Amino acid sequence: MSSVPQNKSELVDSITLAFRKLSDDYRSIPDELSKVIAIDGNVEGTTISVCDTLAYLVGWGKLVLKWHSLKSQSQHVDFPETNYKWNQLGLLAQSFQKEYQDWSFSSLQTEFKTTTQNILLLVDSLDNETLYGVSWYEKWTFGRMIQFNTSSPMKNVRTKVRRFKKAHGIN
Repeated sequence: MSSVPQNKSELVDSITLAFRKLSDDYRSIPDELSKVIAIDGNVEGTTISVCDTLAYLVGWGKLVLKWHSLKSQSQHVDFPETNYKWNQLGLLAQSFQKEYQDWSFSSLQTEFKTTTQNILLLVDSLDNETLYGVSWYEKWTFGRMIQFNTSSPMKNVRTKVRRFKKAHGIN
């Protein structure tokens, strides 16, 4: 499989594998370390917690679902999100962290699982032509937009989470 999914099957595999590996890492982290601020944030010079990484992934996953819901009803979509431009993704990430700041580590893990399952159900409901055969947003196909906001950030976050685990002596 190439690093960038080229079709529905590869997209499902990419999301499933990235989710499984990252979830295994999250499960190995003790609850009392989940809010420790020690991971490079999405805004230069900031640090975030393990819980914040989950909030980030949940936030993006829910945005993908929102985009599809609005577009499928022929409604306007503010990309990437209302009141945010593409050059403000760090601020958008911080808005996700703020939205979920009071959630427990276990609740965030459950929400991450549910959101990922909902994305996989959406992908399953669409054919390859819909996902990869037509432009969906500017030059990008919907399959690429899903991948940009699911498996790609999951892999990026996993690198940061594994660095955190190593620094805290977690196997």
